[in-house]
Amino acid sequence: MTHEIKFTPYWWELAPPTQIEPQDIQSNCDAVVVGGGYAGLSAALTLARAGRSVQLVDATIPGMGASTRNGGITSGNLRPNISNLIKTYGPQRATAMYTEGIIARYNLKKFIEEEKIDCQFHLSGRFSGAWRPEHYDSLAREAELLNKNFDINASMVLKADQHTEIGSNYYNGGMLRPDIGGLHPAQFHKGMVERALASGAKILPNTPVLGIRRERRNHQVVTNRGTITARDVIVCTNGYTDNGIPWLRRRLVPVASQIIVTEKLESQLMDTLMPKQRMISESRHMGNYYRPSPDNTRIIFGGRTYGTHRPDQQLPYHHLYRALIQLFPQLEGINISYVWWGFVAFPTQEMPHLVERDGVYYATGFSGSGVVWARWFGMKAAYRVLGADGGDSAFANRVFQAIPFYNGHPWFLPAIQHWFSIRDKLGF
Repeated sequence: MTHEIKFTPYWWELAPPTQIEPQDIQSNCDAVVVGGGYAGLSAALTLARAGRSVQLVDATIPGMGASTRNGGITSGNLRPNISNLIKTYGPQRATAMYTEGIIARYNLKKFIEEEKIDCQFHLSGRFSGAWRPEHYDSLAREAELLNKNFDINASMVLKADQHTEIGSNYYNGGMLRPDIGGLHPAQFHKGMVERALASGAKILPNTPVLGIRRERRNHQVVTNRGTITARDVIVCTNGYTDNGIPWLRRRLVPVASQIIVTEKLESQLMDTLMPKQRMISESRHMGNYYRPSPDNTRIIFGGRTYGTHRPDQQLPYHHLYRALIQLFPQLEGINISYVWWGFVAFPTQEMPHLVERDGVYYATGFSGSGVVWARWFGMKAAYRVLGADGGDSAFANRVFQAIPFYNGHPWFLPAIQHWFSIRDKLGF
């Protein structure tokens, strides 16, 4: 019998993107939120609970994008490590940025608990494997800085002992962080949709934005279903920003991130491969990320794909399978049950942005760590609209550079990815 592969997210088996009853568009409201992922839902929920009339518009079905396609790792990563942050921004601002990530992770846990969202959240810890021996020393210095400045309680695991964390000999030891966990991303998104609707926010699927223009104190948000006049607008489209928002499109590079999921594995094998059910990352630039499924029966294995792609393309996945077998040779011949991909978004500095331009707020640029950052910055943008306490951020109002000679098609991406691959092979 031929093994069937589903080219839709594994997460959709339990929580497919929420089908929302069609509603008429209202020509006026207090605020329009563009984008129905974690960030947009967080902004809409915050505004609606503050008594504002809110319409959230999404180009497709909310949750069809990265919010239900990601790996569900609650890292709140910043792409530059703490050492490079200090070099770039100085000790004070670097500390503020990193501290905000810690607070954002804690706030996500608190939000899930207080809202009683059943999304299988588990603070499992994350093991970061050292791709090369010299990477172990870099991770050790990182752990020392984290513990000294943030009380993370990070620890180093020698290669001789790494079998206690992962059933692979491929790494050269690594760093363990107990403050990072995982969740079921589609269940989390579903919970946010339910709470946004219950708060009074109006969610309008299949309503792409064609343009936003300023008219005195208000904004005109032009959609395929009509124009909405609103005092405030928050844009949360991230990796799915299209030509309707050209200013943001010139500042974000959409990068395809792909995931494969194994067939169900024997419990004894899972206990060998992932004995503590950690989230796993790697120290190389073009590294993979992976984890056990929430029920601990499969391995969910992700990584970048090369080149530029259209959202409707079906991409080859065999490079991920080869990487999985390289790490776990005992899985040679195992079947893959699910394959899918989605866009993450990178600004030039690979750092999140919370910015206001011409009265429009943008929460964006999460650089592959949106499970924590998207909800956090959507909430922060809403607080700034409300003029309420809690809108401050170390990431706010930074210079958001456009990319020269770029209009949304990342023609330069293959060359950059090739350069990062060379750096990985050379060990720097």
